Amino acid sequence: MSSHRLATCPRSFDDGNAIVEFLAAALLLLVPVVYLALVVGRIQAASFAAEGAAREAGRTAATASVLEEATRRATMSVELALDDQGFDEVDPTRALTLTCSTAPCLQPGSDVMTVVAFDVDLPFVPEFVRNVVPLHVPVVARHVAPVDSFAGRP
Repeated sequence: MSSHRLATCPRSFDDGNAIVEFLAAALLLLVPVVYLALVVGRIQAASFAAEGAAREAGRTAATASVLEEATRRATMSVELALDDQGFDEVDPTRALTLTCSTAPCLQPGSDVMTVVAFDVDLPFVPEFVRNVVPLHVPVVARHVAPVDSFAGRP
């Protein structure tokens, strides 16, 4: 009879290292991907807010009868659109530029052009890093709204 003896391998120092290596690799890959998703989502929200703000500012300004009222309406529209997407820190008066195609603004048949522009700061970046390197993405949206050709103006 032959006795079979099972050869036992001596325990090596690599036991359990696969789990540690997997966790390290997962963290190194997962953290940048999650951060990238956050940044892309924030920039997409800013782009959507700027487009909506410019469109609604143009529409509301084009229906006003005087320039002061058009500016007030457009500023309120920009503020609502930016607040809706979580950009309440953006000053709507600084973000909005309102121009007219005719010398007396808001003449029937003319155009009102609105431009909404602001910077989106990247999330989770410390203030001391922001002072050294500008870490923001500029977002700009334009809209041209026609003033009604048959509108009665005072």
